[in-house]
Amino acid sequence: QVQLVESGGGLVQAGGSLKLSCAASGSGFSFGRYAVAWFRQAPGKEREFVAAISRRTGSTPVADAVKCRFTISGDNAKNTLILQMNNLKPEDSAVYSCTADRGVLMSQLRSQSAYDYWGQGTQVTVSS
Repeated sequence: QVQLVESGGGLVQAGGSLKLSCAASGSGFSFGRYAVAWFRQAPGKEREFVAAISRRTGSTPVADAVKCRFTISGDNAKNTLILQMNNLKPEDSAVYSCTADRGVLMSQLRSQSAYDYWGQGTQVTVSS
């Protein structure tokens, strides 16, 4: 069983930055074993992929909508997933959730159905 706890959300003006963290715990968790990802969901919209890391496959996909603005990384020592968000836009406002699972294929990294473990989410609001 893996537990995921997000933090770092808040209210920021357009053009600003936020850093989201996702602390992972549970027996057997490591970035080498688990693929980890960020998804987001805005009110009235479906949850969408943001970015993922799979050390096993060597893949780090990022959604086109946030490419060059958002960076995903993992702190191995702290088992913490980081999402650095720069140049934020109002359309980035959403609940951001981290997720993890083992055995996720490279072709599945952008698919929420590939992941079983989810955090509770953290709200990001970007004002214009």
